[in-house]
Amino acid sequence: MSKYTDKDIIEGCVNNDRFFQELLYRQHFRTMMGICLRYTQDRDVAMQIVNDGFLKVFKKIDTFSHKGSFEGWIKRIIYHSVSDYFRSAKSNQSLRFLLLEDRDEATTTNALDNLYFEDIMNMVDLLPPATQQVFVLYAIEGYKHHEIASRLDISEGTSKWHLSAARKQLRKLIDKHRKAQANAS
Repeated sequence: MSKYTDKDIIEGCVNNDRFFQELLYRQHFRTMMGICLRYTQDRDVAMQIVNDGFLKVFKKIDTFSHKGSFEGWIKRIIYHSVSDYFRSAKSNQSLRFLLLEDRDEATTTNALDNLYFEDIMNMVDLLPPATQQVFVLYAIEGYKHHEIASRLDISEGTSKWHLSAARKQLRKLIDKHRKAQANAS
């Protein structure tokens, strides 16, 4: 337990005090790294995202309004950093490609246009764990089925099955989202 309150740490960081910046980083690193590791199995990539996120935290810390949880505020910035990383890595395009269905491409494309990367990732979070893991490795991180099979100690066929199941479930969720948007209009 730190002898400094969140308010002390925030004030120190606003003043660019390295001691308080390091204290904040150390206090929240493990949790934020865990968030990043949910979306990438590569520790180096996760570390890059965490560090980019904390840089944003330090740049924006003077905007924290002291309403709500400070850790929740940091988590939101880290989550946006995850999104920014994958968006810049062209993962959003591969997600779009994977989720498009030939027979209903126009409808699915319109639904995808209305979704942010974060929305899609929230839908990915609803997938069963093994299916989610295969989908993330394939669609977001760019692994091939034989690499996923080796990494997860499953067959290539099982990897392909999980990807297919993920696509079907995500299409249903996207369609549900599209219908809810249409009803709200």
